[in-house]
Amino acid sequence: MPASTATPPAERPVDARFEALLLDFLAYLEFERGLSRNTLTAYRTDLLQYGAFLAEQGRTATDAEGADVAEFLAGLAAGDGERPPSSAATLNRKTACLRSFYRHLRRGELIDVDPTADVRPPKKGRPLPKVLGYAEVKRLLESVSGSDPADLRDRAILEVMYGCGLRASETVGLEVGSIDLEHGFLRAHGKGSKERIVPVGREASAAVKRWLRSGRPELARGGDVRALFLNQRGGALTRQGLYKVIQGRARDVGLDDRMSPHTLRHSFATHLLAGGCDLRSVQEMLGHADVATTQIYTHLSPDRIKEVYFEAHPRAKA
Repeated sequence: MPASTATPPAERPVDARFEALLLDFLAYLEFERGLSRNTLTAYRTDLLQYGAFLAEQGRTATDAEGADVAEFLAGLAAGDGERPPSSAATLNRKTACLRSFYRHLRRGELIDVDPTADVRPPKKGRPLPKVLGYAEVKRLLESVSGSDPADLRDRAILEVMYGCGLRASETVGLEVGSIDLEHGFLRAHGKGSKERIVPVGREASAAVKRWLRSGRPELARGGDVRALFLNQRGGALTRQGLYKVIQGRARDVGLDDRMSPHTLRHSFATHLLAGGCDLRSVQEMLGHADVATTQIYTHLSPDRIKEVYFEAHPRAKA
């Protein structure tokens, strides 16, 4: 099968019109420009990501403007919680891909104005992650206090994500057997299927116990589903479903503009460090292979830095 006619699955859907434009562009690259299969695969991946972004915004490739392209690239530069910020090389490659795509549409007279004409790759920095203060986290958690299955599930999800610093994919990947409430730990499967042991605190344990006792059996309806967290139909909760839970609960307390599933993970790490936990331990609990990643994704408050300095430095003490 020619490389240009293969349609790999996308994580998020693109509309049929965009897919047709994409296949025509890839055919041009393959048969007229003779690009390699690897290059075609990279172009396809980049454009599927862009097409999914446009679909979420209610836009199409032919009515997109420069602001839409810039917003797409800025989102990649900042990261989206599940994916880390893109490197400068990646941003440059994706910008070049979009320019080539829109030049092709312009040659075919499908657009009058090239939206990439004035777009430049965003400059890379190290944006600080969004973090909630402890009072905000407490307000979010305590707002979910009902006793119906959805409330019990959502409270357990929020307590576990904040109490254990889990990624969204790790949370929906938990099974009933992943969590040992008697001994207070759970097994999380992170990136690269690496397993790690994470402590489970008192509040998270209590929330999970309530969910397992009074909420999950009602949603499971006797079905044989191993997932810890279930949707309303009794199946395993998906990442998209988890996102809706987080956004809905954050909206209820006016925090939706600052919340994503990863916000709780950032808050977990930041609050641990502010409370005196050492960086190496936080690295282990987050499942980071390199402590430098932990340093990027967490940050200490100035007051805590000052406190640690005066406690530890031999020439700082009175």
